Amino acid sequence: MDMTEAILIKQHVIDPEICIRCNTCEATCPVGAITHDSRNYVVDAEKCNLCMACVPPCPTGSIDNWRTMPKALAYSVEAQLGWDSLPEELSPGELAETGGVEASLSEAAASADAIGPNAASAASAALEPVFRSADYGAVIPPWSAAHAYTNLYGPKAAQKTVTATVTGNVRVTEVGDTGSDYDTHHLVLDFGAMPFPVLEGQSIGIVPPGLDEQGRAHFPRQYSIASPRNGERAGYNNVSLTIKRVLEDYDGKAVRGVGSNYMCDLEVGAQVQVVGPFGSSFLMPNHPRSHVVMICTGTGSAPMRAMTEWRRRLRQSGKFEGGKLMLFFGARSPQELPYFGPLQKLPKDFIDVNLAFSRVPGEPRRYVQDLMRERAADLAEMLRDPQAHFYVCGLKAMEEGVVLALRDIAVQAGADWDALSGSLKREGRLHLETY
Repeated sequence: MDMTEAILIKQHVIDPEICIRCNTCEATCPVGAITHDSRNYVVDAEKCNLCMACVPPCPTGSIDNWRTMPKALAYSVEAQLGWDSLPEELSPGELAETGGVEASLSEAAASADAIGPNAASAASAALEPVFRSADYGAVIPPWSAAHAYTNLYGPKAAQKTVTATVTGNVRVTEVGDTGSDYDTHHLVLDFGAMPFPVLEGQSIGIVPPGLDEQGRAHFPRQYSIASPRNGERAGYNNVSLTIKRVLEDYDGKAVRGVGSNYMCDLEVGAQVQVVGPFGSSFLMPNHPRSHVVMICTGTGSAPMRAMTEWRRRLRQSGKFEGGKLMLFFGARSPQELPYFGPLQKLPKDFIDVNLAFSRVPGEPRRYVQDLMRERAADLAEMLRDPQAHFYVCGLKAMEEGVVLALRDIAVQAGADWDALSGSLKREGRLHLETY
């Protein structure tokens, strides 16, 4: 081992016991250092430049782990993919036995310079497309958001899971000619006497029973909360979820999603194991005059339903002071759009609903960004208002189109997009949560 290989490095690793496989870290890494298989998310030490871009958005803290290792003995991607838990830290004695040495001050300075902002930017420019969601999405909540409790139950908590009882399971999409391909369910889980405080915009993990093909316990599947903070039924210790039955993978290959099919098939009275809650940034503002712009597709409507219902209850109680709600909701057809019926019944002076359908026979394809451009004047006003907050949730492919639509609207209104987008991120006003 030469001196270069013996230098100790801080290797970035992900805790597989806490990770809920939400893909946030891989989506935000500017140099493509994070990858995954069907089981684990891992970091390639050869690519990681320690830029820390992935750390703040992680909802569980599983990403914020490090191991001091000789560079030549850094854990490989293949080794990490086989982990069920993080390896123990090497002791000073063990590090000495490996021949690892601390970098000198000059070497440390050179290393820091090599992974500094300029190098990270250069690597990013070479490896990434022009658009990166990490450049725009906020990692802090709005200033007026309520305090979020996180990781109350999980592998590292005092109690590993909490048991919830299914008290409701109804389909919220019509089944068209494609059979059950777009079978989306609204499930209600009751926690009884066990504390489980959640806020709109948070998520939970469901642990499917049984073992995977490797004979290991299934990892938790993450689902966004679709109910407001005081419960699906006001005053009850319950939450609701919006879950689409998965019948094929991203390549179109037939496969039954373990978590989604388990949940969609549950009967009332069944019990499920839950971990979480997760998330402390995708939270709605508490200020009663704040405005909320919600942009979503499919089951990305779950947090938007929660936010809308909380505002509706505030309005009923007389605590709603005029903050505007705008919704841009996209699906392939009305039959595939969750909660289509209830949406039609919401008062127009309460919420401004805009629906986009991309696969209606005989009609042009319309996406949420098309509707946004049609409402450019109203959205430009929202962009200028420091009390307006934007939330984007749905498939990963929608992010770029939505952000570019906001950019075009801002520029057409005479705004400096670079300055505006920076303030939206800094002030917790633009949140991107996609999958």
